[in-house]
Amino acid sequence: MGFTMGRFYAAVDIGATNVRVALGDKEGLAEKRSERTDRENGAAGVSWQIVRMIGGLSAAPASIGVGSIGPIDLSTGSIEDTPNLPFKVIPIAEPLREAFGVPVAMLNDCSAAVLGESEYGAGKGLDNLVYVTLSTGLGGGAIVDGHLLVGKDGNAVEVGHLTIDPDSPLVCGCGCRGHWEAYCSGANIPDYARLLLQGERLQGILGETTGWEPMNITSENLFDAARKGNSQALHVVRKIGEVNAVGFADIVNVFDPQLITVGGSIALHNPGLVLEPIKSNIRRHLINREPEIVITPLGDDAVLMGALALARGSTR
Repeated sequence: MGFTMGRFYAAVDIGATNVRVALGDKEGLAEKRSERTDRENGAAGVSWQIVRMIGGLSAAPASIGVGSIGPIDLSTGSIEDTPNLPFKVIPIAEPLREAFGVPVAMLNDCSAAVLGESEYGAGKGLDNLVYVTLSTGLGGGAIVDGHLLVGKDGNAVEVGHLTIDPDSPLVCGCGCRGHWEAYCSGANIPDYARLLLQGERLQGILGETTGWEPMNITSENLFDAARKGNSQALHVVRKIGEVNAVGFADIVNVFDPQLITVGGSIALHNPGLVLEPIKSNIRRHLINREPEIVITPLGDDAVLMGALALARGSTR
C-alpha cells in the first residue's frame, strides 16, 4: 500500500497508561491526540475510546495500524491477559473495522516500534535491530536478517518476561517470579527500591518527597532524587541498571543486533541514568560483540511511527 495525494492513515499506540492516536500521510505524523487509558468502563471502554479518538481526527483514514501492549492474539486482533490492564480480553481490530470500514493491522507495541525505528529512525538501512521500551511495562521488538519477528500469536521478543532470578522475592505483574519487568519497569521499580532499601531510613530529597515513607516511593520521585544526587536513589538506580545490563546482554546474545534503540518514559526522561550503568556492566554478560545502544531519536512517537508504517503496508 502506498501513499496517494490526500490519503491519510490512522496510527494507534495502546499503552497501559496512555492511548495515543495520530493521522499520518506521506510526510509522517500530521496530527496527534493522547488520553489516559480508560480503566473505568471495562474492556469495551478501551475499544470504544480508540474508536472515538480516531473519529475525532480531521480526516477519515484509508487504513489503521495499531501497536499495542501485549500479550496480543493476532488471530482475533485482541489484547489478552495483559498484566498491565485489569481486563482479560480487549477487542481492538474488529471494533475498528466495524466503525470505519477500512483495513486494520495490529502488532505488539514494541514490534511496531522497531518497525518505526527501521522505517523512520536510527535503524534505517540496518538488517539487525532491536528496540527496547522501559516504561510502565518492559518489552522489546526485533528485526533479524531483515525480517520483523512476530511469533505465532504476535508476542515474539517479550523480553520483559525473561527470568532474572527464579527465586526472587519480586513478582511480575504477570504472576511469575523474578522476571526482568519485576525489577526494572516503571510499575515495579518501587517494589525493587523498597527491597534494596529495606531497613534504611529514607534520606534527603527522597525522604522529603515520600514523606519519609517507603510505600510512597514511585519511579518518578526515585529518578528525580537520583538526578539531584541523592545517594540512596543513585544506589537503587545503579542496581536497576545492573539488572538492565543482564537483560540487554541476553538480547545481544540471542539476536546479535547491530543496534539497540531504547524508548519508553523511564529511558526518555532519564537517558544518562538509564544508559550509563547498562553500558558499564553489559560486557560482563556478553558472548556476542557489543552493539551500539542509543536512546531512540523517535522519542514518544516510536510506536506511532511503526503503526503508521504498518497502516501503509510495510512489514519488512
